[in-house]
Amino acid sequence: MKGGGRTAGQSRRWIRGLECYRANWRKIRKAAPDILNSRNFHRTRQYIQHGNVTVNDHVRDVARISLVISEKLNIRCSREELIRGALLHDYFLYDWHYPDREHPHRLHGFFHPARALKNASAEYNLTEREKDIIRKHMWPLTVALPKYKETWIVTAADKLCSLRETARLRRGHGAILEKLKQEENGETE
Repeated sequence: MKGGGRTAGQSRRWIRGLECYRANWRKIRKAAPDILNSRNFHRTRQYIQHGNVTVNDHVRDVARISLVISEKLNIRCSREELIRGALLHDYFLYDWHYPDREHPHRLHGFFHPARALKNASAEYNLTEREKDIIRKHMWPLTVALPKYKETWIVTAADKLCSLRETARLRRGHGAILEKLKQEENGETE
């Protein structure tokens, strides 16, 4: 291995990982074109979730990781409902970092699932599984136990993605958004 390049084994693993990533994105696009093309879903690019990762990046990662978990653990479930629920689990459509008069966002972790469910239900025809995923993805904060395997998978994927984002192990496009906000406010580093 010269100059810090990959070994043949590392290259094969990287290619397999890339192929898996692409295959999962094809599954996500096939299961939820209406969500992915929705104006409100695109609005989630404006809001930061954790660290510097946007809500849009976060929910897409959760959908992808949910697929990986279900496939690696060979869990039989509705992949379409898993994907759709994962994409909509944080469909609250506000920036919880900046409180306003109408929404102080003090207990965001406890209350955003209900807001996300209300928003998603107004825009999409949701199944019971999808509703359960959105409503209970914050377990144990939401107290009620998840009812379906899909909910448990999305809950686990959400925790994993949130930990990576909070620990800054995953950087998102939100870094650009944050920089633009700072420049608008006349702040510089």
